[in-house]
Amino acid sequence: MGKTACTRTALIRVLLSTAMISAPAFAEIDLSGEWGPRYHEDQPERIPGPSLVEYEGIPINEAGRLRGLSWSSSLLSVPEHQCKPHPSDYAHRGPGRMRIWKEIDSASQELIAIHTRLRWQAPERTIWMDGRPHPPEYAAHTWQGFSTGEWDGDVLVVTTTHLKQGWLRRNGLPRSDIAQMNERFIRHGDYLTQIVVINDPVYLSEPFIRTNNWVLDVRQQITPYLCDIVDEVAFPRGTIPHYLPGLNPFVNEHAETYGIPLEAALGGAATTYPDFIE
Repeated sequence: MGKTACTRTALIRVLLSTAMISAPAFAEIDLSGEWGPRYHEDQPERIPGPSLVEYEGIPINEAGRLRGLSWSSSLLSVPEHQCKPHPSDYAHRGPGRMRIWKEIDSASQELIAIHTRLRWQAPERTIWMDGRPHPPEYAAHTWQGFSTGEWDGDVLVVTTTHLKQGWLRRNGLPRSDIAQMNERFIRHGDYLTQIVVINDPVYLSEPFIRTNNWVLDVRQQITPYLCDIVDEVAFPRGTIPHYLPGLNPFVNEHAETYGIPLEAALGGAATTYPDFIE
């Protein structure tokens, strides 16, 4: 092989190596953008809200049911509860206009994190993509928790721990602070689907699964969210609204309104399966 041919071969190898290094990772997809929520799934639960003691389809255990039956909606009128944001495992069920953007290292151009912001109470969340570990169990728990992500092909897989105690549904069903959330974000063109799986050994007997959907909205604007605390109800100082065991006056309301057995309305893993209807 002549000198010219050797030089040409070496140059081609360098160009191919450079192209391979600079080429984007085909296993990743860009989720960035303004996403408008779609409420065709579970609309009555997500917008007007669920009824009291409407627990069917949720695999709660006895502890979860007891906590739910002790909850009073008047609790939301107590000042310290008025401006609470939804925790990240529930936040997408509410007014879920969402913005997603990437944090990129300027030198290496590697993806450090994916950030999200939602309309309701304006929570901002960080999903770390740089391989960092989750903190120890005693680290602080927050409304957003600690999230790490990785790519499974074009699917973003997210694991979240260190959540504050929250709720599975806006009618008092609890979720403990040792629960773990696993998510998958799947983009199909201008549509985005989120699959959420919550594992909670305190209040659930099986994993709880639900999905949410958005469509890309290039004209969407997320305005600042302002929340003012006011005296809504004249409770005596120190009052925490609740129901003692066996004294919840709304136990039968949902079941009687929709003509379903109370056993179904009280939820549990059995109510998540089709054969329960029989």
